Amino acid sequence: MEQINQEVHNAFEVISNGGIILYPTDTVWGIGCDATNAEAVAKIYALKKRAETQSMIVLMSGDRMVHHVFKEVPEVAWDIVECADKPTTIILDNPKNVAPNLIAADNSLGIRMVKEPFCFKLLERMKKPLVSTSANISGQPTPKCFKEISPEIIKGVDYVVNLHHEKSAGNPSSIIKLTNDSQVKIIRK
Repeated sequence: MEQINQEVHNAFEVISNGGIILYPTDTVWGIGCDATNAEAVAKIYALKKRAETQSMIVLMSGDRMVHHVFKEVPEVAWDIVECADKPTTIILDNPKNVAPNLIAADNSLGIRMVKEPFCFKLLERMKKPLVSTSANISGQPTPKCFKEISPEIIKGVDYVVNLHHEKSAGNPSSIIKLTNDSQVKIIRK
């Protein structure tokens, strides 16, 4: 527990100063930053060599954070979060209070509630959503464990969280798009 708290402190310091981190999530290793900092978000796009038109998701720790980013949350979103037996990303319409370069062209944003202790504690400390995108150059395979992450990514971040380096990652999350007019579309199972 002490190591998690120290890593949360270190990551928080870097993120608070506009930096980007490499960190373990509920699914795969992620690259992240403060979701309200457009300059930090731009650094992630540049590191991944990814077009800003390809949106990234944000991690959240609870209902209050979700309501701070979305005025309307379809009731079914809460049902999905509650019933999901694996990490699930939900794409919702009309986000606010996040960096504009995180919002997709159709004015939506993907979010995922976290359970992983490091991420949860970091989000509680930040009191803001955390960007999460796979730790790879765009178009390359998603690393299944820390040792598969390219040196270019490791050198390109401002801080590498020193947890779970030996553990294999889980699978990427399911992705479900919910629109405010109650349409549901499964993007990835």
